[in-house]
Amino acid sequence: MEVPYIIIFILFLIIIILTYMLISRRKEIKAIRKDAIEKSRLVLEGKFKEQLAPFLPDFNFNPTDARFLGSPIDFVVFDGAADSNIKKIVFVEVKSGKSKLTKKEEQIREVIYNGNVEFKICRI
Repeated sequence: MEVPYIIIFILFLIIIILTYMLISRRKEIKAIRKDAIEKSRLVLEGKFKEQLAPFLPDFNFNPTDARFLGSPIDFVVFDGAADSNIKKIVFVEVKSGKSKLTKKEEQIREVIYNGNVEFKICRI
């Protein structure tokens, strides 16, 4: 009993198509992973730069006066604290390049500009 050549040819084509699909999918997954790793690296790099910001020349405050929060605002600076003479308190958001404030950061900026900031004591 001979298998007709057309069936062998069709099976061969199916195998080629499935192999092509498998190779394409693997390349796609590899590209997705590479992109995810790159984005993760950029996020970590940004967080690292945020931590270093007080020691960079463009940070216009004494690094000792800065306290890192990270979220939703990067730093609170107690300007003059190192000299035991606090003149003002400044909220600092570190940005690089052309990055913009998030909606939450914009809200915080507006609340501060509007003077809706309080000092509270919480006794426990």
